[in-house]
Amino acid sequence: MTSPKPFPELSQEQEQALVTNLQQWSLANGLVMYPPNFQPYQVNVAPITLFPTPIPRSSFNDAVEVQQIFNQLYVSLISKEKSWLVGILGDLAKFDPDFTGKLFAIYQDSLVEGKAMQPLSLGLFRSDYMVDSKLNQIKQIEFNTVSVSFGGLSTKIGELQNHLNGNGLYDDKYSFKYYEDEELPISQSAQELAQGLADGDYYYNGESPHDNSGGVKSTIVLVVVQPNERNSFDQRLVEYALFKNHGVRSYRVTLEDVADQITENGGKLYVRSTMDEISVVYYRSGYGPGDYELNPDKSWHARLFLEKSKAIKCPSVLTQLSGSKKLQQLLTKESIVTKILPDLDPKSLQLLLSTFVEILPFDDSEDGQLAEQLAFKKPESYVLKPQREGGGNNIYKADIPGFLSELKKEEWGAYILMQLINPQTHRNKIIRNNEVFHEEIVSELGVFGTTVFNEDTGDIKTNKNAGWLLRSKFETSNEGGVAAGFGCVDNIYLY
Repeated sequence: MTSPKPFPELSQEQEQALVTNLQQWSLANGLVMYPPNFQPYQVNVAPITLFPTPIPRSSFNDAVEVQQIFNQLYVSLISKEKSWLVGILGDLAKFDPDFTGKLFAIYQDSLVEGKAMQPLSLGLFRSDYMVDSKLNQIKQIEFNTVSVSFGGLSTKIGELQNHLNGNGLYDDKYSFKYYEDEELPISQSAQELAQGLADGDYYYNGESPHDNSGGVKSTIVLVVVQPNERNSFDQRLVEYALFKNHGVRSYRVTLEDVADQITENGGKLYVRSTMDEISVVYYRSGYGPGDYELNPDKSWHARLFLEKSKAIKCPSVLTQLSGSKKLQQLLTKESIVTKILPDLDPKSLQLLLSTFVEILPFDDSEDGQLAEQLAFKKPESYVLKPQREGGGNNIYKADIPGFLSELKKEEWGAYILMQLINPQTHRNKIIRNNEVFHEEIVSELGVFGTTVFNEDTGDIKTNKNAGWLLRSKFETSNEGGVAAGFGCVDNIYLY
């Protein structure tokens, strides 16, 4: 296998010129986030790497190739194995009554004669991987079914680093390009995720363009966001692409404000102030318990109110819950995958299975007994994960035995034990708040996918790739959330 070229080595003056160009391009082009305790006019350059990080081309190609298979796997799980899925989620709800339990109750309460008001569902998914340094293969960390982030900023950092490379700012001598153009692909995730939302709008309107005059669609996308959202520019880049490319407008609202700003008539949703009809409810919030804590009565009621409507949900509650770690654990089993996707060809099946690491449950099975044994005897090789999204919830390595010992044993079932991946490390530079850090980093490659499907019949209207994302963090950091302050947005250098 070929080795990547080393990171550029620049003089102090050259690096300062690079940083200045990087910051000004980022501010001019929206590669930004709000700082903590911000005013609306204040922005920071998002935490990013100075240089792209090497990813083997074969690993990248595998991750891109397998994405539509993963989309299909989860669609078939939700639609064709619904009773099995619902049974598992009912058990999970007992372990986590305050979050998973409440979401599951919303799913049940939203059904009319056993069916959803709107059978069509929209998935904007992201499957996250690390490249295992020992096997030189991608290994899946998790499959995200709700509020997948950084599609907007991923496009921007690819454009930024192509700009820096093309202007010779990575070359220490002659202002030549340090990387070849084909080594620095640009993710089109901002545009492709917008295309996914436009697909949802199209199918809501009965596969009709549904134009008003001027090419602007008469239905809109409702974007459900967190209060004081620091990552709003990443979201806005997708919204702006949705309007620019498809003429579909968006309207932002928090869960707490849904009751005051959104109304319903005949099952259809409308913005009270304008009476714009809502085709798609797009969640960039609602994925963790913290999103419901500001005003629990209002926010949980809002989630049920939206779920019971005819708008297409992105995601529906059932789709969101299908991304729980327990389901991820079950889906690593070949017997279950082949049951859900009986017609999958052998090559695709092997590619899918090759992405999995060992994931074990805490239950009464043989696997459950093995999980208990490994958690206490070999914790350094594992991470403990709850049924939660959004980062910051995992228990790593030596902390696992003490954490489990403090829980009642019947509470262990809310967690899965996942084998740690041995990722490649690279000594890149990260800039955060004008400070440059030069440390070993590890990276997660996320591949986006979009799909419109019927939750009742399993009919798949669309199944598309939607670009990618690279996030990196210091090797010494367990968590990797960019908005949470653990990591940064990166870009790939293919070798």
